[in-house]
Amino acid sequence: MNALISTPSDAPDLSVTCVAAFSDNYLWLIHSPVDPSRVLVVDPGDANAIINALDAQRLTLEAILTTHHHEDHVGGVAELVDRYRVPVYGPTHDAIPRLTHALKQDDVVSFESLGLTFTVFDVPGHTAGHIAYYGHGALFCGDTLFSGGCGRLFEGTPAQMLRSLDTLSRLPAETLIYCAHEYTESNLRFARVCEPDNAALVAYQDVVMERRKNHVSTIPSVLAMELSINPFLRSRSASIRSELTHHRALGAAVTDVDAFAALREWKNEFKG
Repeated sequence: MNALISTPSDAPDLSVTCVAAFSDNYLWLIHSPVDPSRVLVVDPGDANAIINALDAQRLTLEAILTTHHHEDHVGGVAELVDRYRVPVYGPTHDAIPRLTHALKQDDVVSFESLGLTFTVFDVPGHTAGHIAYYGHGALFCGDTLFSGGCGRLFEGTPAQMLRSLDTLSRLPAETLIYCAHEYTESNLRFARVCEPDNAALVAYQDVVMERRKNHVSTIPSVLAMELSINPFLRSRSASIRSELTHHRALGAAVTDVDAFAALREWKNEFKG
């Protein structure tokens, strides 16, 4: 992608710029509502992309927020720290380079001079120590929750990921979801197989296909929409359970965790 995309936020006091990197990553610049030229960066996997964005918009980097240790999320941290001498926030239980502030569930990250405050959630599943940041009507969730999908379980368990998604699903319905990848179009192809009669999903897929045809980002999404179309937030629904019974020979009496695990395995194998 390697192009700068400005994404105005609908959150009442938050402006966010998206920096595209690699083939499908989104790196987020969060602007201070006090001084929009001062920014935080979330998951800077590519230092050059961030440096170019900062220079192009004459922005000052104040801190780095990370969600987990994968290289496409932290690969640019060391270079940015060397260049800008900024603090690095990240999960206590993931190996984050140059980490200065280790975070865990219910920690509050406050940048008083910037007018920015975020609450931390532990959301293990994709990695063992994955965290997310919530504040100002926005959620920065890395690779835990995607529009129409969720992250692969590289280190965590289905039970952990289900709990993590349950935690995020309880946020206000109007929460803007800033995930880290443009996976929406492919995620919705799988979602349609899981719930072929979901009218909200059909309508959303049409919108997404139009946006992608015009090379427009589908992120941020809105939690209310995700609750109505994302199979991984809907794994307990009768319609999803029916399709799991049909496609995965899953009995009606399975636990919520077993159903979620079967759904995630089905997505792993999906070729559509």
